[in-house]
Amino acid sequence: MKYIVITKDPEIKEAATKGLHPDDTTEFYADWQQGLDGCDGADLLFVDMLATLDEPGRIAGYENFATSKMRHPIAMDVKVVLISPPEDYELDFMAGWPNFVFLHYRRPVDYKIFRRASTWI
Repeated sequence: MKYIVITKDPEIKEAATKGLHPDDTTEFYADWQQGLDGCDGADLLFVDMLATLDEPGRIAGYENFATSKMRHPIAMDVKVVLISPPEDYELDFMAGWPNFVFLHYRRPVDYKIFRRASTWI
């Protein structure tokens, strides 16, 4: 299996490293555009919403990520596991698209969510 994790959060990176099987391939990206380009052969794309924001609290960066992912020739068919911001994090707006998100996790994130998600594909 191959997993792509887009995050800037060291705690999420650590949880993914502990939770995903060591025999599988896991690639980490802080830049979501590079992460989309790395999706060749990927089974799941874990996306920390905070890593997609251009400005704190402004959803436009996530919307740009989502529309880019849906049009990306490599990443368009890879299932998305969205990791949402902390419960007290304020966003100016929230958008959604039908069938875009395969799984959705709220923070705090631990290794168990990565282990569980890897068994659902």
